Amino acid sequence: MASQLMHVVAYTDGSSRGNPGPGGYGALLVYVGPDGAEHRRELCAGYKRTTNNRMELMGAIVALEALRRPCEVELHSDSQYVVNAFNKHWVDGWQKKGWKTAGKKPVKNPDLWQRLLAAMEPHSVRWMWVKGHAGHALNERADQLATMAADGEAGPLLVDEGFVQ
Repeated sequence: MASQLMHVVAYTDGSSRGNPGPGGYGALLVYVGPDGAEHRRELCAGYKRTTNNRMELMGAIVALEALRRPCEVELHSDSQYVVNAFNKHWVDGWQKKGWKTAGKKPVKNPDLWQRLLAAMEPHSVRWMWVKGHAGHALNERADQLATMAADGEAGPLLVDEGFVQ
């Protein structure tokens, strides 16, 4: 079945000016249409007060939520926090423990982890870590989108309703 799904490559990033501070996310989606042409879509938004990890999560969430039908997604992120949560099955453990860490402390950002899991549901997602600021053009573009958004250059800064000091 996976071979019948449209293949999408996503690059996502998060940025925070101070942690916490103003922040933003960026996402770049790339796919080849039935006509053989490459299509790209860029998404970003900024927030008045948030954290870098929340913005890393938001980049992945928004990329997946933008897809209108089930897809095979190769999602690239420079956030080991996000990638390892799936590749090392941390999320599975957190869920089994009622959103607690191995040390029995509450998992940070449970609102966004749950939203990300819901966004992943219809898709087949492979999580790929990419080294940040290493010259990879698509990752660099996701970073540009995130920092522009954090700086308010992508529109007015929003309120991160789930952010807790």
